[in-house]
Parts: sequence; structure tokens; C-alpha cells
Amino acid sequence: MNNNIKGITFAIAAAILWGASGTFGQFLFQEKHINVEWLISVRMIISGICLLIYAIAVEKENIFTIWKKDKDPVKLLLFSITGMLAVQYTYFAAIKHSNAATATVLQYAGPIVIAIYLAIKNRRLPSLKETIAIILAVAGTFLLVTHGQTDTLAISTTALCYGLASAIALAIYTLQPEDLLSRHKASVVVGWGMLCGGIACSFVKAPWIIEGIWDTDTIISTAFVVILGTLIPFYMYLTAVNIVGGQKASLLASAEPLSATILALIWLKISFTWIDLTGSIFIVSTIFILSMKSKPKKLPVTQ
Repeated sequence: MNNNIKGITFAIAAAILWGASGTFGQFLFQEKHINVEWLISVRMIISGICLLIYAIAVEKENIFTIWKKDKDPVKLLLFSITGMLAVQYTYFAAIKHSNAATATVLQYAGPIVIAIYLAIKNRRLPSLKETIAIILAVAGTFLLVTHGQTDTLAISTTALCYGLASAIALAIYTLQPEDLLSRHKASVVVGWGMLCGGIACSFVKAPWIIEGIWDTDTIISTAFVVILGTLIPFYMYLTAVNIVGGQKASLLASAEPLSATILALIWLKISFTWIDLTGSIFIVSTIFILSMKSKPKKLPVTQ
């Protein structure tokens, strides 16, 4: 029982920290004018190195084996760019152009993208539960981005595009590495994915070219995004998956948008109406609906 409580606590704590990291990212982008690509490259490179060290020191893994097996290097590089880097960039870009709460909720439409993709791939119509989830996701997104007004958007077109792209990237990020995860530890796959993705992003914005307003708040917020928003929740989530299973851990992780919303409301004073709340509930509820049908499986962690 105590071990089960530990798993539940770790999963919820990881979700809270992920949500909080989005809000800290919003603060850095909008208040301190920190470059999105710079923060992503720094976050991914540092996190990737630390995760690989964790794989070596704690899990006693040979982290270079993945580079020697058949097509694994190609699959890993594809995951690094189209999965890991894409989901990081689109998520934080959506935050920059809107807010952490909206961006996080829009990203949680990712499971719907997965459901639609699998239905098309398997040449079947969506099940009743999938259909209900799709309807709720579409209705929730509509309320979130229009506030019920068909002639205008409550967020910018740029924010909407990045938010929807984030949901698609999350689906790719979840499905693409399944084959790699069946043969390698999650810390190795995600560690290399972050490191390679961060290096690729550094060609757009080098980590040593620092811009923005740098003071104590900036340093603390950046450290939070990199350490408390990435490394610690990743470890907590993996521990939770091992204790309570992937299905329950992923459900508990749905506390992430709630965390992002509450912190953004209290700290950054964002506008979040009852329509936003209703739309958010619609979207997040799809996770619970789809989970009723899903079998537990190990998935890579979100931001």
C-alpha cells in the first residue's frame, strides 16, 4: 500500500512540475524576452546528458548499444527531430504566443490524434468511445480558441497553429519510439532523443548566444524549467510507471494542465473564463474516456 501511494504521489508530482515548467516558460518568454529556441536547446542538451548519466550510473546501461543495432540509429534520429524536438518546440512556441494553460490543454488533444491515426491505419471506423472523445476534443478546442464566437478567435492564429501542431507532435512522440522502447530503457531513448534534438536546435539558436533580461528571477526560472521541470519529473514519472503501471500513471499525469492553469492564474494573472474551463474539461476528459479501452503500456514522458 505504501509503495502504491508512492507511485501515485510521484505521478501527480511529476504532472504538477511539468505544468509549472510551462508557466515558468511563459514568464521567461513574455516577461524576460528569452528566446524560445535558446531555452529549448539548453533544456534538451542538459536534460539529455543528465538522463544518459542516470542510465549509466543507476540503471547500469550501455548507452551506446542503441547506436549499433540495425536501423535503431535512424529511428532514434527521427524520434529526436520529429518527435522530441517537435513536441518541445511547438509546445513552448504555443506558450509564447498564448499562455501556459491554453498551450498545455491544446497539447492534450494528442491522444485524439493517436486514436484517429490508428483508426485510419487499421482501416476501421472509430469506436463509440473514440467517437465521443473526438467530439469532446473538437468541442473543447472550439470553446477554448473562440469562446463560442464563430467570427473571432480568443487566441492568435499563430498560437492556435502551434497548439494543434503540439498535439500532432505529441502523437508522433508517443507512437514513434514504441519499437525502440521495446528493446532499450526509456532513459536511454529519451536521453539520446533530448541530446540529439537539443544539438539540432542549437544550429538555430546556439546555447552560448544569450539574449533577454537576465536577473535573479530569470536564472531561477531557467533552472526550474531545466531541472524541476524536466529531470526530476521524468524520474518521478518513470518510477510511478514501474509501481502503478503506465495507464494509471498517464491518467494521474492529466493533472498537468490543472497545474499550469492554477499557477498561471495566480502568478501571471492570465484571463481564464468559465468557457476556457469548460473547453479544458472537455479536452482532458478524453484521456479518461480513451483509457477505458487502452491496455497499460510504457510510453515516453511529455514536457
